[in-house]
Amino acid sequence: MRKYIQFSVTLIVLLGLTACSSKRERQPQYMPDMYVAVPYEADGAVKVSSNISSNRKPVEGTIARGKVPYEYTDTNEGYEKAKEQLISPLAKNEENLDNGKMMYGIYCATCHGTKGDGNGVLSQREKFLGIPNYKDRDITEGSIYHVIMYGKNLMGSHASQLTHKERWQVVQYVEKLRNDLMK
Repeated sequence: MRKYIQFSVTLIVLLGLTACSSKRERQPQYMPDMYVAVPYEADGAVKVSSNISSNRKPVEGTIARGKVPYEYTDTNEGYEKAKEQLISPLAKNEENLDNGKMMYGIYCATCHGTKGDGNGVLSQREKFLGIPNYKDRDITEGSIYHVIMYGKNLMGSHASQLTHKERWQVVQYVEKLRNDLMK
């Protein structure tokens, strides 16, 4: 017990002497990362000795890995052009249809309903009114894809939630729902 007390007193004295030293002289740094900040540039890049920013803009015309360019603009003209010209690159098969159904159930059915009749849960609870029934719309593969990309009226864009392939799969499923409603 006595050794413990001696050790404690010695430690306190040493720390006290260190704390009472002159403020004009350089002091020892016990945790240098807390005293010296990492310098950052305004663009978020870490400053390096060669002054080369690691946060450069990509070369014009490059496409990020996994992204597919979409050349139609978010205008009425872009919508009409996509409606007339844009077609699905995916094969119409059960695998694409099944995944389209799953994605539709996650992102679309709450508003548009499981049958595509515009009678989803949010419509029934009167959170959103006037959700269209697919059979009442003049829609094509291109127009459906364009609306998923940019949104329309109260519907927002779902481009960030769905990949390029998933968007086309949802388009296939929406077309199936529309055909079922037309019968």
